[in-house]
Amino acid sequence: MPGFTHSRMDRRTAIKWLAAATASIALADLRLLARPAEGSALGYGMNPDMSRIYHPGELWPLTFTSEQRAAVVALCDLIIPAEGESPSASAVGVADFIDEWISAPYDDARSGGPGRSDFVKDRTLILEGLVWLDGKAAELQGRLFAGLTVAAQTEICDEICYLPRAKPECERAATFFARFRDLAAGGFYTSPEGRKDLKYVGNVPLAQFDGPPPEVLRQAGLA
Repeated sequence: MPGFTHSRMDRRTAIKWLAAATASIALADLRLLARPAEGSALGYGMNPDMSRIYHPGELWPLTFTSEQRAAVVALCDLIIPAEGESPSASAVGVADFIDEWISAPYDDARSGGPGRSDFVKDRTLILEGLVWLDGKAAELQGRLFAGLTVAAQTEICDEICYLPRAKPECERAATFFARFRDLAAGGFYTSPEGRKDLKYVGNVPLAQFDGPPPEVLRQAGLA
């Protein structure tokens, strides 16, 4: 797998492939956010009104402090920076998405019960990872991660960007980076801007459909 220091175009292309494989999973998990947890006596109210736009924090309290949010924004934009006509990850609200994700109020998950525990696992992992980033930045440069140059941020992330090659003492941080990258890619490439960046043409009415191109049929062994 290419290192984190490869060109932004190469990384962005790789992240697009990653997003294509993981975005549908992220969306399936997000559907859970609209349902009450099983076994909860009080529940979490009615399903959201899908005809309106909810702002971050309206459905439940968010988690990130201002310092944590700054680190999240910086890391989001390091992974998916603005490029050409495509905006950066933070510009389309990926930091809000991650904050909503780890703040999901599911009692079963938080208590380690039989319900889904993805949210609470990610909450612990993400918060620990942000502490690691700021601690590493302070150790190397005497300031928080968000206050570093892109080059200095990249140098830190190079230590944790590929779990199989991470040093033993960095394995937990590398696990954090891998999960954060998945969430950032899922959040970005399921946004309208991200779908445009992928050149996704689904959900668009067509006057006619001529079928798959011949080269695609040949690749699939159907022509």
